[in-house]
Amino acid sequence: MTETQPPASETPASNEDILVASLPTVSRLALAYAPKSARIQTLALLALDTRFAGLLRNSREPMMAQLRLAWWRESLSQPADKWPDGEPLLALLRTWNGHHGGLVSLVNGWEAMTGSAPLPASALESMAEGRAAAFATLAQALGHDDELRAVQRLARSWALADLAMRLGHESERETARALALADRAKGVRLSRPLRPLMVLHGLAYRRLDKGEEAATSPAAVLKAMRLGLLGF
Repeated sequence: MTETQPPASETPASNEDILVASLPTVSRLALAYAPKSARIQTLALLALDTRFAGLLRNSREPMMAQLRLAWWRESLSQPADKWPDGEPLLALLRTWNGHHGGLVSLVNGWEAMTGSAPLPASALESMAEGRAAAFATLAQALGHDDELRAVQRLARSWALADLAMRLGHESERETARALALADRAKGVRLSRPLRPLMVLHGLAYRRLDKGEEAATSPAAVLKAMRLGLLGF
């Protein structure tokens, strides 16, 4: 008897598909420019960053977010063979070949955002530094140690611009915007495996200059294509 296959529409989504679907639109667009050799590693970082954002957004009390972040800090501080089964993000991070420990900086950056509003500039800078360190760790995991300084520079700049567009408190947005404009990275180019960061950076500053509605406009998509494919 031949086993009947379910229709394509009923085929269960893979963990990778679920994590891609969890990403903000701009992150999914950036991920599209990761070559196959870097796609899973890049997805792991973008999905982890998105997960942390959700922890803060969905926690009623800062303490709850801090406790959840503490679990991630402990997990990322351990060897991959000590990780529990069943967490799709940890499964993807096994592809980082032991470099995942650098992502503790990302946990610390997000924890800096759990303070009382309005957050001081130092908290926003800690967040930017955490994201910068995370992308630098991604570069190491992909074997691009020679691009660490460029990656950190661009990632810090992107993080500040992204915060300026996403923070809910007006004073925090103004502080982040001032920091982003003062720290705007120009002329930084990266190799193909790291181009998703160039896309994130380019679109974040486009949104900062032109408004949130410009994030996925036809012009923004063309800009992403130019940055992702050509690198400038």
